[in-house]
Amino acid sequence: MTTSTHFRHSTKHTSRNQTSRTAIQPRETARVSPEKNATPAEITRPADSHGIAPIFTALHPDLQRAIARVGFTSPTPIQQSAIPLVINGRDILASSMTGSGKTAAFLLPIMHRIIASRENEKKTTGRITPKIRALVLTPTRELAAQICQHFNDLAQCSDLSCAAIFGGVSMLPQERAFRHPVDIMVATPGRLLDHFTREYGKMPHLEYLVLDEADRMLDMGFLPDIRRVLKALPTRQRQTLLFSATLPEPIVVLAKDMLNNPASVDIERPQITATGIEHKAFKVRDELKQELLINIIDQHQIRSAIIFTRTKHRAKRLAQFLDRKNVATDCIHGNRSQLQRTKALEDFRNGKIRVLVATDIASRGIDVEAVSHVVNFDVPHVVEDYVHRAGRTARANMTGYSYTLISADEMYDFSQIERTIKTRIEQVRLENFDYNSKPAEALEIPIAQRIAEIRAYKAACRARAAAKQQRKGQQPPPPAPKQSRAYRKY
Repeated sequence: MTTSTHFRHSTKHTSRNQTSRTAIQPRETARVSPEKNATPAEITRPADSHGIAPIFTALHPDLQRAIARVGFTSPTPIQQSAIPLVINGRDILASSMTGSGKTAAFLLPIMHRIIASRENEKKTTGRITPKIRALVLTPTRELAAQICQHFNDLAQCSDLSCAAIFGGVSMLPQERAFRHPVDIMVATPGRLLDHFTREYGKMPHLEYLVLDEADRMLDMGFLPDIRRVLKALPTRQRQTLLFSATLPEPIVVLAKDMLNNPASVDIERPQITATGIEHKAFKVRDELKQELLINIIDQHQIRSAIIFTRTKHRAKRLAQFLDRKNVATDCIHGNRSQLQRTKALEDFRNGKIRVLVATDIASRGIDVEAVSHVVNFDVPHVVEDYVHRAGRTARANMTGYSYTLISADEMYDFSQIERTIKTRIEQVRLENFDYNSKPAEALEIPIAQRIAEIRAYKAACRARAAAKQQRKGQQPPPPAPKQSRAYRKY
């Protein structure tokens, strides 16, 4: 994954071996079972002689060539609905599930319009003025980098440029994206506001604004930051697109403030989980969850899984436990550096690790293919989080499994999930597992013990600093520097 850097492309680039299959459905999948996975419009409208679906023929030839190189032909429903509207200049309020192809639904038409604008400018003035024309706001660093990677694939036959702006890395490369403007900037709200406080942090020529995963940004407390970003942007007319899996009241209010006569695109009911996922639940005491989990991994021969925990501390401790049990594991959560999080995702994508333990930072927008299982180690308090966690599997029309470990205290939240998604999740018992056994080790360190350890560590640091200062005071003063002799003339 490329982070916080520019992406520039020319027609000299060749196709890539690794491409994202979230944005557009792959050719081979659509051919195998179109009746099950494609909409009627996709079935009755075959690809043209160039292997491109009719909806994509309205795009600039450079984008059509990139789509052909990537090897995708069938648009997803959100792309089928949104692309023509965006090309025609309409504001959009779109509700569509995670993994439905929203990224390409806004990137492709925006890139098309930017290329057309640049060509017209060159015909009129003989040159192209570099300027930031589009801004995409996302809730997490990983999603920002992923959108830039989608751009990377779709822009391989053009000279468009993109930069990711997020925290946890140096601001200097990001500053260059402002001083030498890229066409599309993808940013998290907090780091973008940091740049806005600098003299170079301006976007006077902004033409397109996209809010991706708007409801997730609301859950993460970004709504005030979003409003601050909107105030800092120029008041000139721009096209605004808001994409969200769910539409709670604050998002609807925000949409009314941002959008001008928007077209509504509601692809599917947001509370219903994606198809192709088998849901199961295991009822177990909380202190036995980690023991049950390692048995599930062994008995079900799980080859790749994302395991979601409630807190950063539990994610770290669970990853350490699995690693001790010889399960190749890494974790991502808010306390890890961007380099560590990026490496963990890359190792998981490349198969170097078998299990990725994560907090809800990875529940949306993270594009990892062939994840066979998602495990809710802790039942989420919010139903939408369950939906988005489960959406990490069964991608690209594959089959996936969503397992949930339920303790007695979590039964209410679990029943709320079943009621909302209108699905009775089967509760099963794992064979050859003693549900009455005592745990070999505790997953969590008690909070009082953790506080005591932190205080002891800080006290030891202060003692070392005091001892060092005392040793400095006891040392004799350094000798005065020798003065050069003054020679007399005789």
